[in-house]
Amino acid sequence: MFYGLSIGLISLIVFGNIENLILASQGVVKAANPLKLAIFSLIVVLAWLIIGTVCTQQLEAYGIYIEFIGGFAIFVLGIQSMIEAVKG
Repeated sequence: MFYGLSIGLISLIVFGNIENLILASQGVVKAANPLKLAIFSLIVVLAWLIIGTVCTQQLEAYGIYIEFIGGFAIFVLGIQSMIEAVKG
């Protein structure tokens, strides 16, 4: 039981951080304010930590769907970031 909970928590934190890194790179490409970007990034990471800690056990039955949506979001954001980097 504890092992499954820790794997779910780790996967949520990893997905959250990967999405956060992609969004941060998009902010750099668009020349966003680095201080505002850093503050927002910390808020997003903290939100993912809270979601991962509180909701992992309740959402365990939907893990397959959550992982698919997270992976798809990372894929789409990564493609979008690369297209914008090539354009600019």
